[in-house]
Amino acid sequence: MQRARNAVAHLALLVLAHLTPPGACDVAGGAGSVNALPAGGSSARLAPSFDAATPRNVTALVGKSAYLSCRVRNLGNRTVSWIRHRDLHILTVGGYTYTSDQRFQATHSPQTDDWTLHIKWAQQRDAGVYECQVSTQPVRSFFVTLHVVDCDEIYQRMFADDDPLNIMPSARILGGPDLHVDIGSTINLTCLIQFSPEPPAYIFWYHEDEVSGRKQVISYDSSRGGVSVVTEKGAATTSYLLVQDAAPADSGRYSCSPSNAEVASVRVHVLNGERPAAMQTGSAGLSNSSHCIIALLAACALHARLLRAQLAS
Repeated sequence: MQRARNAVAHLALLVLAHLTPPGACDVAGGAGSVNALPAGGSSARLAPSFDAATPRNVTALVGKSAYLSCRVRNLGNRTVSWIRHRDLHILTVGGYTYTSDQRFQATHSPQTDDWTLHIKWAQQRDAGVYECQVSTQPVRSFFVTLHVVDCDEIYQRMFADDDPLNIMPSARILGGPDLHVDIGSTINLTCLIQFSPEPPAYIFWYHEDEVSGRKQVISYDSSRGGVSVVTEKGAATTSYLLVQDAAPADSGRYSCSPSNAEVASVRVHVLNGERPAAMQTGSAGLSNSSHCIIALLAACALHARLLRAQLAS
């Protein structure tokens, strides 16, 4: 009963938050913004704040999972909610889901600052702006834009010929060749396997310490703990590697090795504090939506042509 009362109270706060004057939650500045903190005193240091390095643009394939991250420091007893801006629908409050669409789920690992909105089987109608909101007064907000790409539609628009293409299966890790994450956050790697007539029989993830040269298979039941691998098979197979509570020892080269394609690798740097400006240019990853979308468009088009050539033969 008490949990139900708390949930109702959270919803009431969210409704009141959307009645605040325009600009009260502006991400560029002003009261309740990402960059605004109370002035002076110890309370300013403990006020909730968003990690500005969190990607603001995420690209997903139709039918695959989409993960929208929100990293909130000094949350205290406040609540994190996810809101879809298209219809101002409250999707989640804390760990509770407030929508009949069960594809939406909020996940949070204890001892971390990450609150992730997981959208299963993404559809093009899911594209748009999503708001990660903290229940302060006034509220603080962080906005993430989701792009959803449909391979079949891209093929129909861009190609009309039947020339077969001799394309070998390939694997790549999105956001490479270098990724930078803060200590204590979650390492989230996505490996995309394309141009394969059938899904790979297996996919292994490896971690290599580039200082010692030690290389080992990543296993969810390792003594380290906090490691999970999710693989979604289909015309294009996607494997997700999540490593929680990142530590300096987790830095190094990560490799995705499918049974039917060459190995794909990326370097992960776990940093303690602010990222040097010289390193930020190589770590855009999914936040650079234009480059990511262009790459996915080209890959989807080539994949569709290969499938059509195989069917014709």
